[in-house]
Amino acid sequence: MSELLGVAVLGAGHMGADHIRRIDQVVSGARVAAVADPDAERAKDAVAGIEGVSVHTEVSAALDAPGVRAALIASPGPAHEEALLGAFARGLPVLCEKPMVPESAGALQVVEAEARLGRRLAQVGFMRRYDAEYVRLKSLLDSGRLGRPLMLHCTHRNVSSPPGFTTAMLVNSSVAHEIDAARWLLDQELTAVTVLRPTSSTNAPEGLIDPQFVLFETERGALVDVEVFVNSGFGYQVRCEAVCESGTARIGDEHAMVVTGAGGACEEVAQDYLVRFADAYDREVQAWVDATRQGRVTGPSVWDGYAASAVAEAGVRAQESGGRVTVELAPRPHLYG
Repeated sequence: MSELLGVAVLGAGHMGADHIRRIDQVVSGARVAAVADPDAERAKDAVAGIEGVSVHTEVSAALDAPGVRAALIASPGPAHEEALLGAFARGLPVLCEKPMVPESAGALQVVEAEARLGRRLAQVGFMRRYDAEYVRLKSLLDSGRLGRPLMLHCTHRNVSSPPGFTTAMLVNSSVAHEIDAARWLLDQELTAVTVLRPTSSTNAPEGLIDPQFVLFETERGALVDVEVFVNSGFGYQVRCEAVCESGTARIGDEHAMVVTGAGGACEEVAQDYLVRFADAYDREVQAWVDATRQGRVTGPSVWDGYAASAVAEAGVRAQESGGRVTVELAPRPHLYG
């Protein structure tokens, strides 16, 4: 297929604008055909200099715009369900940023809607599955060279939390990535969660309990712990160490540039996720475009999006109760294995 894939980008904020740039300048085989955002001026700014793009304030108008053959959803999480169902109704393949749908009930509605179609249309944007280090770790664990995985030790640190960031969002926004990564790396569902809270950092905004320690149990007895610290003050760090029966493997040690000058040396530390995972985002979107142009859907499914939301909800309940909370998942439709 020689014709470029016309993509409607839904959402022109921080993430959406970066995807617009990516499709226009980095990814091959696609073009931005339409963009939708409630803020028309923001949408116009995001596509400035790109020819042939229609700008809309309504999702439905962008999905129906001339030349649109696929959709990329990068709007806030609460808007995803309507956009996904709109894409399904039009038979449009879609890449949806995480969280697919924040509430598990709404996420399950999306799963059931796609299952009724009898075919996959959606890929969910868990970009760590496309990060080179995570891919290598997954391959190593799948090979069995280190024996059965027993534990994953994970770290998730941010420089600072954005305005309006809540304690619940440490789990349902930040740790959501570790939830999916753990399910994928171990090929197991997460069955229970406990959240422990040390003394909150003085760098945390008033009312935000940060950092936290999240412990997940899996269906075959592995344990996954996550240190989440969204106001570390120094950088964006994501690390993961797998402890197996016959060895360990660790990723995320920032093999970055080291600058040496008078008085010492300084190693660069990424300041946000768009820097740390820039290559992963590029590979993710390119893989989606390539598959879509071939009439295929690959990558994380809406079931993965639903499972992440259900586990995150259990995590928030564990935050609130201080106890261990089990994860309840609906039966998995045959479409998702």
